[in-house]
Amino acid sequence: MNETFMKEKPVLPLLLSMSLPMVISMLVNSLYNIVDSFFVAQISEDAMTALSLVYPVQNFINAVAIGFGVGINAVIAYHLGAQEHEKANRAATWGFVLSLVHGAVMMVGCIAIMPAFLRMFTTQEQVIDYGIRYSRIAFAFSLIIVTSLAFEKVFQSVGRMKVTMGGMLAGCVTNIILDPVLIFGIGPFPAMGIEGAALATGIGQVLTVVIYLVIYLVRPIPVRLGRQYLTRENGLFMRLYSIGIPATLNLALPSLLISALNAILAAYGQIYVVILGIYYKLQTFLYLPVNGIVQGMRPIIGYNYGAKEHKRVSQIYRITLTISAGIMLVGTIICLAVPGQLIAIYTTNPETIAAGKIALRVICAGFIVSAVSVTSSGALEGLGKGVPSFIISLFRYVVVIIPVAFLLSRVFGPAGVWNAFWIAEAITAAIAFVVYRKALRESGGREAAASKGENVQK
Repeated sequence: MNETFMKEKPVLPLLLSMSLPMVISMLVNSLYNIVDSFFVAQISEDAMTALSLVYPVQNFINAVAIGFGVGINAVIAYHLGAQEHEKANRAATWGFVLSLVHGAVMMVGCIAIMPAFLRMFTTQEQVIDYGIRYSRIAFAFSLIIVTSLAFEKVFQSVGRMKVTMGGMLAGCVTNIILDPVLIFGIGPFPAMGIEGAALATGIGQVLTVVIYLVIYLVRPIPVRLGRQYLTRENGLFMRLYSIGIPATLNLALPSLLISALNAILAAYGQIYVVILGIYYKLQTFLYLPVNGIVQGMRPIIGYNYGAKEHKRVSQIYRITLTISAGIMLVGTIICLAVPGQLIAIYTTNPETIAAGKIALRVICAGFIVSAVSVTSSGALEGLGKGVPSFIISLFRYVVVIIPVAFLLSRVFGPAGVWNAFWIAEAITAAIAFVVYRKALRESGGREAAASKGENVQK
């Protein structure tokens, strides 16, 4: 493969070729989560409750792995664009080592805290027992999870999106097949119950890692891992964590928002909490194509930034923003046209459907403008600007929407919360555009100064 294709291929076809595999992967992953929950629910309601209680801790492990992986991706792509292959190799190798350290710490820590964690939310011993049994097996694969996601981000950094799609598809399909086999004991396999669900997930993750490892060995990529690259480099750890930590926090912020809005809506009735939950289930699919586009954009924009192709960086941003806005326009039209049908996917209660229709029509007013925040945040991560990206997400998920929702709910009730969504998206979009432009100007200024200094030395 041509190693410089990310700065030579026309932007639109390049972006689509990088993004489509990500969209497919995310769709399959969403399907896997639904199927996994379905089979666990067949064991008992207590088992499903246990799975729900364990999920936040599982999500924390994934958030740390994915967030740090974004840092690995950005640093590698930058150095490849700058033709600094030695530094790219060093970033990849240290990224893997640090990911394994994170995985080991989380495995031990999460298994240790689970009994106390579960007792914070329930006194039912059966639920606690299910949760402990599931988590012990699931968390034992933490090292596999961080390895899989580190590999995923390395492959993405060099444009091998189809490899990550194939690995993820294989893992998810394996999990879906093994769920009923191991849970209920089909054929020669014993019935393992909730432990079977955890083991099926773990085996799927192992298969993904094996596929990545085989492809890495058989089809070499521009980035190599090796003990010889474990030498210290000034600023490398700082660059990895300055992107990785904000990216991890970005992934955690939506959970904080949902908890805060649930607390506000609970005062007006359980029905509104249900509607919010339904909206976020729908949102997962509505925003999925946009998130896939942004994932495809990150390594492209990072590579071109490293190659000092600043005009092309701006072009990539504009095209990504246009596509994202177009996708959200389609989502807006769907939500305005058939809101009742969308809500009815998750409930048959006429009262919930009626109130949900109103909520969805109000919330979707902010969809199109949200493309600015989502694109800007992803672009900044690709440029290695983790803190500015986090600032955008902080405004979007906490600083603006929560106070606005609280104040408006005092006057308009639940409708105030729904209106807070589009108000927050509009305000955050303006902030995001300013933050993105400012970060870009500052980077350009520093690079110019550095280049001038190098010329003086020469």
